Amino acid sequence: MALEVTDATFEETIASGKPVMIDFWAQWCGPCLMIAPTVEELSKEYDGKVVVGKVDVDANMSGSKFGVRSIPTLLFFKDGKVVDKHVGAAPKDVLKRKLDSLLDA
Repeated sequence: MALEVTDATFEETIASGKPVMIDFWAQWCGPCLMIAPTVEELSKEYDGKVVVGKVDVDANMSGSKFGVRSIPTLLFFKDGKVVDKHVGAAPKDVLKRKLDSLLDA
């Protein structure tokens, strides 16, 4: 299951030492709800290799630090820094390629 990330846990999550994918989302966002099952599947498939987290933008401000203006936005972190970004709904294979590139780098 994807990790629920809050403003209080954001920095420690991206500094975990593993690659990280964070999904910035909201309950009222249709495209966010469309990709939610994919994000959950990826969290299981990459368990132990990549931290997959979700930030509810209605309850947390972490996204503003990274210029998140549209949701869903998925940010990909390596060594605590953003190395890739995807805005909008995406097919699973697109997200898998981005996660695999994090592991290969």
